[in-house]
Amino acid sequence: MKSPIQNEVGAIFVPVKDIEKARDWYCDLLDVPAEDDFPGGHLYVLPMKHAGVVLDSKIYSEEAVFGAPAFHFNTEDIEAAYTYMKEKGIDVVSEIQFGHFFNFKDPDGNLLMICKC
Repeated sequence: MKSPIQNEVGAIFVPVKDIEKARDWYCDLLDVPAEDDFPGGHLYVLPMKHAGVVLDSKIYSEEAVFGAPAFHFNTEDIEAAYTYMKEKGIDVVSEIQFGHFFNFKDPDGNLLMICKC
């Protein structure tokens, strides 16, 4: 039987403590408008070009926070992205590695990555 599972990611769920604060932070980071649509009262679907990112306050706990990047945001200019994050006062936790990526934390402590692809 051929697999009925597609080789694409639909969405990644990010545990966040306060859904409205997380929405505002991520929308500011990505320079996208923040909408007032919270399905179920605990979800916020970020407007993304490909795989979705869903902020979810229902799954938040200190144990659920990403200790390793579960995904990365793309950039075409890693140096500009690094400077942008530093200027915004975001908790950048690594230097640019191998000229291609760096890690940072969101306000809830989720470890994420920016990668030049």
